[in-house]
Amino acid sequence: MSHEHPRYTLFKHDSAHRAGKGALQPISRVSGTHPDRHEHEHHRLDTGHGLPGTDGCHCHGTDPAHGDQSCCAAPTDPLSPLNGGERQGDQQRTPIRIMQMDCPTEEAMIRKKLATLNAVQSLEFNLMQRVLTVTHRHDALDSILAAIRSLGFEPEINLVGRAAEHAQPKKAWWPLGLAIAAAGMAEVAEWMGWPWWTAALLAIIAVAASGLTTYRKGWMAIRNGNLNINALMSVAVTGALLLQQWPEAAMVMVLFTIAELIEARSLDRARNAIAGLMALTPETATVQLPNGDWQDVDAKTLQPGRIVRVKPGERIALDGEIVRGSSAVNQAPITGESLPVDKTVGDSVFAGTINESGSFEYRVTAAAANTTLARIIHAVEEAQGAKAPTQRFVDRFAKIYTPAVFLVALLVALIPPLFIGGWLDWAYRALVLLVIACPCALVISTPVTIVSGLAAAARRGILIKGGAFLEKGHALSWLALDKTGTLTLGKPTQTGFINCGELDERRSQALAASLADRSDHPVSQAIASAAQQAQIAPIAVDTFTALGGLGVTGVIDGHAYFLGSPRLAQQRLGDAATRHADRMAGLEQDGNTVVVLGDERQVLALIAVADTVKPGSRDAVASLHRAGIKTLMLTGDNPHVAQAVAREVGIDEARGNLLPTDKLSIIEQLAGKGVIGMVGDGINDTPALARADIGFAMGAMGTDSAIETADVALMNDDLRKIPEFVRISTSTRRILIQNIVLALGIKAVFLLLTLMGLGTMWMAVFADVGASLLVVGNGLRLLRQSTPREQSAPAA
Repeated sequence: MSHEHPRYTLFKHDSAHRAGKGALQPISRVSGTHPDRHEHEHHRLDTGHGLPGTDGCHCHGTDPAHGDQSCCAAPTDPLSPLNGGERQGDQQRTPIRIMQMDCPTEEAMIRKKLATLNAVQSLEFNLMQRVLTVTHRHDALDSILAAIRSLGFEPEINLVGRAAEHAQPKKAWWPLGLAIAAAGMAEVAEWMGWPWWTAALLAIIAVAASGLTTYRKGWMAIRNGNLNINALMSVAVTGALLLQQWPEAAMVMVLFTIAELIEARSLDRARNAIAGLMALTPETATVQLPNGDWQDVDAKTLQPGRIVRVKPGERIALDGEIVRGSSAVNQAPITGESLPVDKTVGDSVFAGTINESGSFEYRVTAAAANTTLARIIHAVEEAQGAKAPTQRFVDRFAKIYTPAVFLVALLVALIPPLFIGGWLDWAYRALVLLVIACPCALVISTPVTIVSGLAAAARRGILIKGGAFLEKGHALSWLALDKTGTLTLGKPTQTGFINCGELDERRSQALAASLADRSDHPVSQAIASAAQQAQIAPIAVDTFTALGGLGVTGVIDGHAYFLGSPRLAQQRLGDAATRHADRMAGLEQDGNTVVVLGDERQVLALIAVADTVKPGSRDAVASLHRAGIKTLMLTGDNPHVAQAVAREVGIDEARGNLLPTDKLSIIEQLAGKGVIGMVGDGINDTPALARADIGFAMGAMGTDSAIETADVALMNDDLRKIPEFVRISTSTRRILIQNIVLALGIKAVFLLLTLMGLGTMWMAVFADVGASLLVVGNGLRLLRQSTPREQSAPAA
């Protein structure tokens, strides 16, 4: 039985990249049929600084170290990847930024307009980033852009290198200042009893100075059969002017314009929450030239292989591997770790992290467009487009809400006057209802909250690939965990040495180290490493022989010795080995692998080697249990080791001797028992990661296949990030509900007040834009959770 699951893949390395020569390759989603995953959205990860579809090639000018070289020729094809497009056969996939598009009603206008073009195959909207991605016939781009312009929007297609440019150009402030003054004077004229034309003139000046943009957008919307806030506001203000409500018409338009500006600023903060991380990387880096000199050059021009020097206190410009020197590095921007990490030769460093004290040199392993930090930013920006279930519900609700309220307004204007008269009064009430009819506060509440949650998680080193997983995390009920590399370090260490023979312990250790030093087996390396730390020098070995699957033998100082498994000891010594069987069994029960050192007559020592538990595993499991999440360990190791590790970290249940298909089968058996999570780091975990409701990859700098398959990547292999993810998910869910209640509750109150004749037009403006500001501000509260939280020490 095969299982296919739609999946957003993150990034993968080709073999050239691993050698420091290639670029990250964008890979698309695997299609499938798993329920409740991503619906129909399509996402690809950008390999450049722009939006999806670039090929990773960037021209940055001249590299002083290499002379005047260009990485690529200027594109002549307007649909080339460098212009933001991606061609596959006859189809073209083009991201288009529309700075005027930040409300679902504008999305509806564009969707309706482009639906009339036969060449358009599909549309994907990301309102938070103001990006529309169109899949279309390769020769239809001009007609698509023309259709968008006909709606009064300005489309931009050359997005390479401009991912962080979200803010709209600054506008002159004096028209709004004039409008505020004129509206205020209109109120004074009405209150002082000046001639009616004075208030009328001042009101018209105020509306013209602040509302021409609103009227233009409103007319465009009405002409295309849409009822957005601009159309509703234009009708309402025009109606107020016709009803000779001069001061109110002026003040409503001015208040609306001011509130729109404040709301735009608030939304820009949410939009830039992730892109702002790009500012963490310095613009220049100190690079070694071919003649050995050092020079500051533009970091964007550097390619893998170059040597960069970092001074104390400097930020690291690019990903790399240390080749000289050592230091402590603050990795909080990437992994969320609160304490600096010691780095030395051979260790990796990441762009945007901070060198604390020492100085070192590193070899660049990724160009600026492909650093870990850049990939985090691109991944989260892409995740913003994956709508969470609540967001999809709100979008569907909004499509019904606006026409329904508009119909109610029409009925209020027409029906009551037929029976009780008062045409002007009821017409005014209908105009107030029109202002309330816009669902912007309701619709914008969900993406702002989701984006803030994604940003908060990313700043803590938790990379979530979609709002659906962020929202689902609060309901996590079971978490299955791999052992090696997830709960444990994945590197064997010597945990015990029991001397059994006639030799003194130090001599036995020297013999074991001498035989182990000649073997490349991980267990042998653990024994050799322990001897080295104890400053025990190896002895020369003659006639060394490796016995596949059993151990090694050799002659030292004229005597034959062996180092290997209990089975090898049984073969060599028979009953002499059997006498130690109980002690061996006890070590194995404690989760150790037993290695036997012996000569031709007796067992000289029993050596315990184990894969040690990560420092934070016990705390993580305890936090999960406090959150009501049950834990299950799935491992390929023998059941004794599995049970021992489970007892040490507090896992509820452990199962050993499992193949990848066995892990998948267990995850399938758990289906129906709530939201199921799976944590892993290797290829053998991939099937289970894919089948789980939420798959967690340990370390986004780790195994590619696990990262590509998982829904959440933990940047620093710390299991304590999972309880943190659950907390962020819970906060996000709570704020989502609060925002929906706020938006609908405020609208309901003012609808009732208006129908009772107590609502005014300026009150309706506050009900609309005021609710928008409330839900945006409430959603942005999640960003304040983005500071890495200090991990508390375990209780004694």
